[in-house]
Amino acid sequence: MKRRGFITLLGGAAAWSLAARAQQGEQIRRIGVLTGDAEDDPGVKARLAAFQQGLDRLGWSVDRNVRIDYRFAANNPDQYQPLAKELIRLQPDVLLAYTTPVAAAFERESRTIPIVFVNVSDPIGSGLVASLARPSGNLTGLLLYEEGITGKWLAMLKEIAPGLSRAALIANPKRTPYDYFVRSAKSVAPSLAVELAPSPVENAADIERAIESLAREPNGGLVVLPGTPIEHRDLVIALTARHRLPAVYPFRFFVAAGGLMSYGTDYVDQSRQAAGYVDRILRGAHAADLPVQAPTKYETVLNLRTAKALGLDVPSSLLVRADEVIE
Repeated sequence: MKRRGFITLLGGAAAWSLAARAQQGEQIRRIGVLTGDAEDDPGVKARLAAFQQGLDRLGWSVDRNVRIDYRFAANNPDQYQPLAKELIRLQPDVLLAYTTPVAAAFERESRTIPIVFVNVSDPIGSGLVASLARPSGNLTGLLLYEEGITGKWLAMLKEIAPGLSRAALIANPKRTPYDYFVRSAKSVAPSLAVELAPSPVENAADIERAIESLAREPNGGLVVLPGTPIEHRDLVIALTARHRLPAVYPFRFFVAAGGLMSYGTDYVDQSRQAAGYVDRILRGAHAADLPVQAPTKYETVLNLRTAKALGLDVPSSLLVRADEVIE
């Protein structure tokens, strides 16, 4: 071989080696995401966009150094386990789970792949972590609501409807730790002179029965818990309007759609914060060493048009505390 040809060949081999090492330096990491809601739900789109924005800010760019595999259960809890299996077969570096049942589905499939959860309210009682400070297993994440939140919702109902004497608590137990919220409500209800009517629901017919039963007695109100099917949001709002029932919701989007009031965390911001946990795990941290983060920011939202339609006078104390008022 001539000297010039050998040098050219050597240079090409060196260039190939450098390119290969560069590609190795930009290794594609894999994230699996499972949510129980439908892919086209506006709330889901907002949460997932926030998660990806959070990753971008931390240096994780889709198709450059990270791949995200999404799965959507489309409001069918029976799909949690099959979709969890499907994602784990892809051998992701970390999993993101929306809600307690989804996190539990992942845990049943793997005790080694790190799992970050959001929209979870009772991770200890649900068996996901040993403690908030030291999760100890392969799960950690962000707490959606602490146990005392239900007492806050009941107190808000009593504040806007002083004659309130009975409150129904609705949610789908397959989507949330329902007993966790009911237990909290029972500890507060006597001090507010409110009788509780626990009303687990799974579908539209259940929701109609629960609200119509509440409406048959005077001075009733509704606490809509996390885990109430989002796809039935408009039905819940329409029924409370028809029966002139005050209701308090866990998320702002219920009030934006015509609900009376909400008090809760910013679930879109939680998705953005979850990116920080995923980032730390991808860079070598262990889930067991990352404390579960408690919520630090709550927001109160009021819909004055709905209050007027229900014939309610909003007390100034509630107006002053409101972060947003829809008129």
